[in-house]
Amino acid sequence: MSAASVTVSHASSTAPIPFPMARRTGIVRRCAAELEALHGEPALRYWRAECRKLANELAALGCDEAEMRLQVLDFQDEVQCELRRRHEARAARAARGESGLA
Repeated sequence: MSAASVTVSHASSTAPIPFPMARRTGIVRRCAAELEALHGEPALRYWRAECRKLANELAALGCDEAEMRLQVLDFQDEVQCELRRRHEARAARAARGESGLA
């Protein structure tokens, strides 16, 4: 099931999650920035805590375990894509002789 079609059961009704985890651009970018600044064990602890926080949020919304797992995996993929975009942007700037962080 894709992130765009997530549903959450509340008693007898089913409602869509308004903002799937992978589409939360601000959180994705914040996590990517933090992960760029951290290395080793601190990065691992941060990443686990962020993923657990998102899983807990989904659980509180009534998301089942399987869908929660898919949502967190989609989110992880998006953070990895953002890290790759940031790396490619830095490499392109370096190739042009520009400086700066992003």
